[in-house]
Amino acid sequence: MNEEYMHINQQRWDEMVGVHAKSAFYDVAGFKAGRITVAPLEREELGNVAGKSLLHLQCHFGMDTMSWARLGAKVTGVDYSEKAIELAQSLAKELSIDAHFVRSNIYDLPDDTLIPDKFDIVYTALGVLGWLPDLKHWGKVIAHYLKPGGTFYILEGHPFMMTLDENTSDLKVVFPYFSSEALRFDNEHSYADSTVLANKTEYGWNHSLSDIFTALLSEGLSIDFLHEFPFCGWQYFSDMETGEDGWSRFKDERKRKLVPLMFSLKATKK
Repeated sequence: MNEEYMHINQQRWDEMVGVHAKSAFYDVAGFKAGRITVAPLEREELGNVAGKSLLHLQCHFGMDTMSWARLGAKVTGVDYSEKAIELAQSLAKELSIDAHFVRSNIYDLPDDTLIPDKFDIVYTALGVLGWLPDLKHWGKVIAHYLKPGGTFYILEGHPFMMTLDENTSDLKVVFPYFSSEALRFDNEHSYADSTVLANKTEYGWNHSLSDIFTALLSEGLSIDFLHEFPFCGWQYFSDMETGEDGWSRFKDERKRKLVPLMFSLKATKK
């Protein structure tokens, strides 16, 4: 059943690529003009990537991947959307950015015929885990592609935030924190644009922090840090605003101390 749900999601993502490429949210024109899309927070926490090899899991159409290339990394991006990879390859060629892109579902990896290399860094960020039904396999993929001593880094919406009703400002828990069941959502629009989509249904999965930790620890990675933040990368709730730093926070400062909205985690392969 999860394979069917992921296929439905993939069709939606294929459709969203064209919408996102034209959206103000992604600002492709700004990227073409030289904008770095990875946040200063990510750059600070991951450190200097110059000369290092980096694998970006669930890269969408690759602007973050190519941003790491602009910062000196030797990059490979992977995504299951054919349309996303086609656009990523087109942008890399147009902008003369040295970046390699591979179309693959994470659950078809590791596949050394598709990605034969090992990497100094495996990276993934913002809106990725909810599309994955099984984090155990995700952890295996990360460990497989990391060199010994290599770094894994993730920046993501906090699992607790994902239990809350995004349609109210009451911080009401409506989705399970401890559950492996798929959640169905019917949305006419992408998170990035108001264009009406033909593929309106999507499925997601919530994962606890312990699920995330266990997926990495069981594959021999050690956790270097876990950071939690009172802001996130998109306006998840209606009563949020986006600051000059690009992060979205509650408008009411009193609510900013109530719940975590985003986390980052860095781990090392032993």
